[in-house]
Amino acid sequence: MFYPMANFEDAQTLAQAIVNTIAEPFLVLDEKFRVLEASRSFYSTFEVDPEQTRGSLLYALGDGQWDIPALRLLLETIIPEKTAMDGFEVEHDFPRIGRRTMLLNARKVLYDHSSAITILLAFNDITARRVIEKEKEELLRRTEELLHQKDVLLREMEHRVANSLQIIASILLLKARSVTSSETREHLKDAHQRVMSVAEVQRHLHTSSGIEEIEVGSYLPKLCSSLASSMVGEAQPITVTVTTQGGRIDSQRAVSLGLIVTELVLNAIKYAFPKEKAEARIQVTYETAGSDWKLTVSDNGVGKIANDVPSTGLGTAIVEALVKQLEAKVDVISDTAGTSVSITRATFISKVPRAA
Repeated sequence: MFYPMANFEDAQTLAQAIVNTIAEPFLVLDEKFRVLEASRSFYSTFEVDPEQTRGSLLYALGDGQWDIPALRLLLETIIPEKTAMDGFEVEHDFPRIGRRTMLLNARKVLYDHSSAITILLAFNDITARRVIEKEKEELLRRTEELLHQKDVLLREMEHRVANSLQIIASILLLKARSVTSSETREHLKDAHQRVMSVAEVQRHLHTSSGIEEIEVGSYLPKLCSSLASSMVGEAQPITVTVTTQGGRIDSQRAVSLGLIVTELVLNAIKYAFPKEKAEARIQVTYETAGSDWKLTVSDNGVGKIANDVPSTGLGTAIVEALVKQLEAKVDVISDTAGTSVSITRATFISKVPRAA
């Protein structure tokens, strides 16, 4: 929209009013970089005298302290090639106000009926923003460093715990070999396997990418493989298979499930096959449905009815205590086709058949 002016003075007055309205420091320069006009915010921000500013060369302001290399680059190199430049960052110790970081926006104004050139230059002080950004970067760096230290300490602790468990397990196994009582030997072997079950959790924590969760798909097969290799004899070969749905479980639940699997698998190895049986098998399954889960250990042995195994003992007490801790329930099916023990969290319908 065009507003007619009575004379040149009126146009100049309007231009000055517009310049003064701009909240940011603002300069109007001629083609030789002399200051034609400056906004009131420019004078107040940089604490310069209007009489010593208007008509002066920009580089000469403040006894030459405005002769900034980055500013020269913008005005003498970039602006001649472009008509505009936004967000040109300059960091400088400005006269009187100290070190500041400024974003410069420049516009070159060309006229239809004149060869004169006017340059508009706006300053946006982002010093406080840059300070905050640097503080955030430093805080982030320190946080990452502390997290790294925490990770190192936790892994070192896990490594030492795992080593301690291995030592305890070795002592129990050595003691089992040295005692004369067969009953005591079996108890020591059982204790050895329970310690090894916890050690397997620690090993997974130490080798996995996380320090609080375990990949159940690799944890249970390795645990059962360890149990089978140490407990299954040549007289009665038993195949131990593991089927799991993928996913990760927290380390606390992994310890509890590992101990339950250890007790149930050991129990099946000891009692499910009192007589030689071809294709003897123990199957471990772990299924999930949202937050619900189901752990099943089944075998195709003689079953509790035929074997007449008592349902009381340390192993049974351990399983019951762990099931209660997990807020789950136990279901046992035992007949001539074998035994199946299921630990279920909430309501879960299994899709995997029992061992047969």
